[in-house]
Amino acid sequence: MKKFDTSLYFITDSTNYTEEEFLFRVEQALMGGVTLLQLREKEKTTREYIELAQKVHEISRKYNVPLIIDDRVDVALAIDAEGVHVGQSDMPVNLARKLMGEDKIVGATTKTVEQAKEAYEQGADYLGVGAIYPTTTKVKTVLTSTDTLYDICNVVPIPVNAIGGLNKDNIDVLEGIPVAGICVVSAIMKADDPKKATEQLKAKAKELNLC
Repeated sequence: MKKFDTSLYFITDSTNYTEEEFLFRVEQALMGGVTLLQLREKEKTTREYIELAQKVHEISRKYNVPLIIDDRVDVALAIDAEGVHVGQSDMPVNLARKLMGEDKIVGATTKTVEQAKEAYEQGADYLGVGAIYPTTTKVKTVLTSTDTLYDICNVVPIPVNAIGGLNKDNIDVLEGIPVAGICVVSAIMKADDPKKATEQLKAKAKELNLC
């Protein structure tokens, strides 16, 4: 059985950063206690994506944190990443599972109970559910209610993470919902001190029993 911890799931955004600054921020987040790392690149060529993924993977291995590649099964396979994450417009979960194999992590984004059930039945290991709040990332935002999030947590037996505009000042909206953790981008990526921001976010999540 593959082991992974989704309690503090960090999704990267390299926009407006030099590669050096980006890699520094990723490492700071890992030092701060990130438990799962997703590399998300929507604009890079395949070669650029692979080259950056290799560098990020070198860092994540130092901290024994699994690296999940967003969207691109080919990139995940090319660098032997620990997993891949697919959205509703990406490759279907069952095909991603077939290509990645049983030993790798496959995650999926879902926004409804029906999508969550389907992703689980097709072999997803965890779900990202949202957006709970509007986001500032370059991703089309469709809001998901906390009621739907609660229902999804109770219909699938795999970890369910909340995602979308979450930070240490607003995650209390998740209190009482049996999520396995939270996914964040800007709360860490855009912080003046990514390590400190990660530590504060983790402490607040523990206080609310969200992880």
